[in-house]
Amino acid sequence: MDSLAPALAASSPRLSPPPTPLSSLLIHGCVLALWLLLFAASFRLGGVLGWGVGIAYIIYDTVLLLFVGWQARDLLRAPAPQPPAHQRATLGVIVAAYNEAAVLPATLEALLRQTDAPDRILIADDGSDDGTARLLTQAYGLQPAFPDQATASGDRYPALRWLRLPHGGKARALNAAALQLDTQIVLTVDADTLLEPGAIAAFRRAFAAEPELVAATGVLTPVCGNARGARTLQWFQTYEYIRNFLSRYAWMRVDSLLLISGAFAGFRREALLAVGGFDPECLVEDYELIHRLRRHAQSHGRHWTFRVLGGAQARTDAPATIPAFLRQRRRWFGGFLQTQYWYRSLVGDRRYGLLGTLMLPVKAVDTLQPLYGLTAFGLLLTYLLRGQLSVLAPVSALIGAKIAVDIAYHLASVRLYRRWVGDDHRASFGAALLAALAEPFTFQLLRHSGAALGWWAFLAGRDHWGRQTRQGALEAAESDA
Repeated sequence: MDSLAPALAASSPRLSPPPTPLSSLLIHGCVLALWLLLFAASFRLGGVLGWGVGIAYIIYDTVLLLFVGWQARDLLRAPAPQPPAHQRATLGVIVAAYNEAAVLPATLEALLRQTDAPDRILIADDGSDDGTARLLTQAYGLQPAFPDQATASGDRYPALRWLRLPHGGKARALNAAALQLDTQIVLTVDADTLLEPGAIAAFRRAFAAEPELVAATGVLTPVCGNARGARTLQWFQTYEYIRNFLSRYAWMRVDSLLLISGAFAGFRREALLAVGGFDPECLVEDYELIHRLRRHAQSHGRHWTFRVLGGAQARTDAPATIPAFLRQRRRWFGGFLQTQYWYRSLVGDRRYGLLGTLMLPVKAVDTLQPLYGLTAFGLLLTYLLRGQLSVLAPVSALIGAKIAVDIAYHLASVRLYRRWVGDDHRASFGAALLAALAEPFTFQLLRHSGAALGWWAFLAGRDHWGRQTRQGALEAAESDA
């Protein structure tokens, strides 16, 4: 990590904060002022206008759905022929693992059965004390690792190596491993993520065909396990992931993709090291890194590109209980707030094109979107308890219209997603319909609650990369066997 520190210091606004421009202050200030105004109006105005915060929430969410749907319509066309690759790109995989001995065999099995095998697989062992060392030496034939030194490859699995590190967190483990690799492309794969057989080939093709591509993400499907509560959470999260990845595709089409999932992401190693690798102080090191890469590209006159690859697919472990889900969303949203604050100078900056004038202002709204949503629900519950039918009737009509829009979008998103990933049986129209009906009063409130906790994580300090249960990934691997 020490060798990356100068590059990180030179490229990170966390370490060298630039002045906050007036455009950024105005955009963020207007988002807060609008919520305060609408909340105050709820005590002064009658009828549907008293629910102005809910109306604003519905309008904002609907506009975003229309934007994503319009941009994603391109997926209904026949895919364009892929440009020829300039050369075969060398590719190494980093599997960051902290006490993941239970699930590592399934993750490695998925990597070893790729149709286009990676040139290197490096286990970045972040100070595990659960039997990971015994697993790698006995089951995979690797020699015992010395601290901070990658082992030589074994006879049984020539591509596989092991880097043993003192416990310092995921970002530090990824940085240390990236310095050890000598491949052009670095793929980061969480230890609870199972790649489909063609995933590596899709990444290698994309980077070889597009020399300016510096970061790409595959498409993830959540798996939670077979317990009753886990199946319910997986149902909601499945359709959430579908919408989220379609949203990434839409923003990619206007050169504004920001979210590259570190659980399943590829980076051009030269660019990754040039900006100092992953920032250990961020709760969501993958999201922050893309902001830094874009900032570096703009300041150095580079036209770097960022992609989401429908042909690269994987399943990843997702929270199977409500407490685990809230912890995950608390960390995600807290890290989002960190990044938005550090990169506030980009908000409204025309030099970044639509990224600066559209995407980042949208993210400014997203900082308070959970507050808008929870306030709208709280007011609705108040009207119901007080029996204010004069307000409930028009508000119910608005909510009904919004649910109708959501149903149409959910059904369209399934069709678009199926075309994109090349699987006519992926997801279910019937389940999407039920999710659209149930989500506004259940899962959506759960997401907003996790995000509200994220404000606490942002203001109080960082979470830690601790021990986690990987039941979903384990059961998915067993079903493949």
